Amino acid sequence: MFSSVKRYFALLVTYLKPQWYRTVLLAILLLSSIGLQLLNPQILKNFIDTALAQGTSSSLIYDALLFTGIALLDQITSVSASYLSTNIAWTATNQLRSDLVAHCLSLDMGFHKERTPGEMIERIDGDVDDLSNFFSEFVVSLLTNVLLLLGILILFFTISWLVCVVMSAFSLIVLLILMRMRRRITPLWTAERQMSALFYGFLSERLGGTEDIRANGATAYIMRRFYMLVREWYPVRRRAVVNGNFMFIVAIFTFTLGSVLALALGLYLWSIGTITVGTVYLLFSYTDKLSQPLQQIQSQLQDLQQAEACMIRTEALLGITTALPDGQEHFPPLSADQEQTGIEFERVTFGYVADEPVIHDLSFLVEPGKVLGIIGRTGSGKTTLARLLFRLYDPQQGKICINGVPIQNIQLRELRRRIGMVTQDVQLFSASVRDNLAFFNRSISDEHILRAINEVGLSAWYCSLPAGLDTVLGTDGEGLSAGEAQLLAFTRVLLNDPAVVILDEASSRLDPATEHIIEQAIEKLFAGRTAIVIAHHLATIQRADNILIIEDGHILEQGERETLANDADSHFSFLLRTGLEEVLA
Repeated sequence: MFSSVKRYFALLVTYLKPQWYRTVLLAILLLSSIGLQLLNPQILKNFIDTALAQGTSSSLIYDALLFTGIALLDQITSVSASYLSTNIAWTATNQLRSDLVAHCLSLDMGFHKERTPGEMIERIDGDVDDLSNFFSEFVVSLLTNVLLLLGILILFFTISWLVCVVMSAFSLIVLLILMRMRRRITPLWTAERQMSALFYGFLSERLGGTEDIRANGATAYIMRRFYMLVREWYPVRRRAVVNGNFMFIVAIFTFTLGSVLALALGLYLWSIGTITVGTVYLLFSYTDKLSQPLQQIQSQLQDLQQAEACMIRTEALLGITTALPDGQEHFPPLSADQEQTGIEFERVTFGYVADEPVIHDLSFLVEPGKVLGIIGRTGSGKTTLARLLFRLYDPQQGKICINGVPIQNIQLRELRRRIGMVTQDVQLFSASVRDNLAFFNRSISDEHILRAINEVGLSAWYCSLPAGLDTVLGTDGEGLSAGEAQLLAFTRVLLNDPAVVILDEASSRLDPATEHIIEQAIEKLFAGRTAIVIAHHLATIQRADNILIIEDGHILEQGERETLANDADSHFSFLLRTGLEEVLA
């Protein structure tokens, strides 16, 4: 138990420091509650002895009123402590959730590719929620009952040293039994939490793809996999629950033995005239209160089993380190009127699996203010180059430099802020137009947003919105055409004013008429910036100053666009003659 409590507080002590004043107030309330619980039996003992000794009515009335007042005050104190404890727990664990989300967002794409969104939701919200529930009850119940147990044992000593010795030994044996059982049960709850995360990860992913699953007739397969996961999860949870309930049964049995033991001690001491009738009541009252903290401690130990599993998983998540360590340097300026090296790939080799390279020994240069067009068949490694430059991954060999500075040395936050990337898939949030465009950055003014909207040609669309920038968009982009969604992505990039722009097949799903509108926005986007265009369509490539053709992760051809177009023997010229879209499909 103590190792678990130590781990628990080691995890949350950081989050309790900002609430130290409320924590101190909680401690005062808890100590007051314990004192009141121990005081009331003493009043009843005095009441019984006074009544048997035929004391005055005024003394009995005084004791009765005092008992009632203390009982009422004890209830008020307990409720206040419970409320304050829950408030502290949620404040602390909400900050823990925030830190977990920030930590996960800082990890590399390899981490996220290995885990489903549902699994991450379960680990960030589900595990921390269990910690919060346990924490609120832990402070009020476990800590209070441990202190109450110690107080009762001390009061037993004032009655009889024999009672104190026997009941202390009994309490110690019960706690040792429960702790031994807990050590066996904790791994079972850890396994159960892992199965829970796998199940909800599967469920989230499949529900998100309901339309495609039905359209392709995969419902039967998904349901079969669903039942298989439930069948795997059920025995794991059954073992955890059954063992936990067995622990509860053992506790009930030991409490019964404790009651029998207390009865025997009371009868013995009364028979030899050591204690009075009032003291007999006091003994049984404290014995009843002794079984209460032991039972509550046992109950909390059951919760501790689950909480400890959550703690282990939370610590494991926080212990994962990113494969992309942050740099310390600022993003170097890219200006075409200075003698600079621009963006340079130097003998870069990379594979999503280390021994299976996707690109091999690639070297090329993008001059400042120029546009590089990258073309190649699907799977040739074009998008991988963009991900490496955006530093979603690091190459296994070689290096990527911006003006001679390796991007590993540049601060990640600044690197990604200064590089804007637009892909063919536009992620929208269930939020206002303002938040969708500014990514919830309230420091960006409405005037700046409206200016960017106008620059990309979305003014007519904006005027049709019923609430302007406060209009709420759906996550699926309902009511938006593909072209409007793509222009929203361009607007996001303009708001960040990046030095480098990457278009990763941003117009591959658009019809020619819509693509013509997009071209006007691209012209605004490229103005005064270095750009890399990954595309299948000829119209966008014609804007490029230089061309890079990739095949199977190798550079097949590179050079100035006009030079390659005019060279009848170049592969690029061949693509232009035969039709770029058909050859690269």
